[in-house]
Parts: sequence; structure tokens; C-alpha cells
Amino acid sequence: MRGTAAFTPAWWLPGPHLQTLVPNLLPRRGAPLRRERLELPDTDFLDLDWGPARPGPLVLLLHGLEGSSRSPYAAGLMNRLAQADYQGVVMHFRGCSGEPNRLPRSYSAGETGDIRYVVDHVRACLPDRSLGVVGVSLGGNALLRWLGGPSTGTPVDTAIAISVPFDLARAADRMSRGFSRVYQWYLLARLRRSVTRKARYMTMPVEVSALRHLRDFRAFDNAVTAPLHGYRDVDDYYSRASCRPLLSGIRVPTLILHAENDPFMCPDVIPEAHELSDSVRLEIAAGGGHVGFMDGFGGRWLERRCLAWLGERFPAEG
Repeated sequence: MRGTAAFTPAWWLPGPHLQTLVPNLLPRRGAPLRRERLELPDTDFLDLDWGPARPGPLVLLLHGLEGSSRSPYAAGLMNRLAQADYQGVVMHFRGCSGEPNRLPRSYSAGETGDIRYVVDHVRACLPDRSLGVVGVSLGGNALLRWLGGPSTGTPVDTAIAISVPFDLARAADRMSRGFSRVYQWYLLARLRRSVTRKARYMTMPVEVSALRHLRDFRAFDNAVTAPLHGYRDVDDYYSRASCRPLLSGIRVPTLILHAENDPFMCPDVIPEAHELSDSVRLEIAAGGGHVGFMDGFGGRWLERRCLAWLGERFPAEG
């Protein structure tokens, strides 16, 4: 199902960029977190940040590109989950928890194996709880790919995906135009720093001196992301890692929240109704920016909508 989101931007935050920037610049009160390190079969590790112990359903949060539990949207949502008695936990993608991971590979928009590993782990930790998963931006793309993949058998009761790129090639092209290049510059600077730091300890597929020449996502993904994660080149990566072709295969009740004016992508990446399975509800707002959706002074419509959806799915537990 595809419909209109019941969201009206704050009058003082018009347009895509204020909605994107202001919510991520304002300080957020986060919940106290407890870190757990998972040792992986391939000798690498993943870090989980658990929220305060709560009796309600379990909610796993997947962050966006170069995000973490410290990202304002993650801190805010974890705090809201704790207040509502949900047991929140943030999964850090490899290398995003403040310490470089041990292998040259890190994470990508197409990563699903680590998600499955973490889901199985948290299920084992709290086997009597229902489980919801929330994915933001890149994390949302990876989540939807996993849910829509063949023979998934996902042990998940519900899911929410926020500001998903859907079509990685078109999103990369959009990030190379206009003011969106500012977001690209910021994120690429962080990605280059991560590769530079890891190159001190291991061999990487690109010389550190060449990183400064990778000035857009397409160049970076072609030189670094694709070869590290088993893709032939950037076009192969964007084609195989985009979630849009798999949305019809999702069988878990899933809410997707998206803004038409998201500056990370063009409106034509938004799926049509016929591309969605009967289990998917896509809510589209005219405004909202990228992971913004702020509707007043301190008003966080995004968090309220997520909690409302979870409450509908877990009415006796939330």
C-alpha cells in the first residue's frame, strides 16, 4: 500500500535542507547504553549498544552511512523506546562503533549477513520477546533487501525503514548535484578517514594517496566499496545492492517512511504501489527531508510515528 504520511513540517523548517540539518544539529537526550561485542565466524566483530533493561518487545536499530548509536536520530529513538518500555538495541555496522574492524571489508548498502547474525543473537538473548527492526537510510536499504530476499525465513515480527535510497545509482547521481554535494562532501570525508585509519594496519584496495581523488560516491564505491564486498564494479554494486527490486517479496508487516523532497535522492526513486507487497505500507510526505520529519519545537513526528506503528503491531506488549 502506498499513501500519504500525516506529517506537516514545522513552519520554521521549510524545504529539504532545514528539515535534514536542524534535527541532526540539535542536541538529543539519549538513553544510557551497555555495549556488547560479538565475535564473528570470520574473525571480525560487531558491537551492539543495548538500551536500559525494559520488559517490552525488542527493537533493533540499524543506522545509516557512517552512523552509530551516537547519531542524533539513533539517540533520540533509543530514548523514546526506553520511555515506552521497549528493549532497544543498536547494531553497529563493521567499523562504525568507534574502533576499526579487523578485516579490510566493512559494510555496504547490500549487507544482509551481519543483520541476520545479529537478529539471531538478540533473539537468543531474549527468546520470549517479539522483535521489530528499524533501519535508517543505508541501514533501511539493507533491511529491506534482507526482508525481500528469497527464502529469507526472517525471525522478525515487524519492520520500519526510514529515508531509504531504494535505487543506489540514482541516489549517487543526486548527491553530486546542487546543495546535496555538501552532504556528499561530509560523508566522503568520513569514509576516507575510515579507510586511511584502517590502511595503517592492513592492506586496502586503494592507495591512501589516491583517496583524495575520490570526490563523489560513484568514484569511492567503484574504488573501495565494490571490490571490498565482492562486486565487480560500482554499477554491479548499485544494481545488486539496491532494495527496490525486492520490495514485492517482503512478507513481514513493514512501514516505509519517505519524503518527496529528500535531498539524498530524487522523487523518482520512490516505488510505485504495484512494486510493493501486500505486507508493505509506504507513507510519503511532501516535506521532511532526509531522516528529518520535525513538526514543531522539539516535535519529533518520526519518533512518534515509529512508536505508533510498533504499538499497533505489539498492542498487548508495548
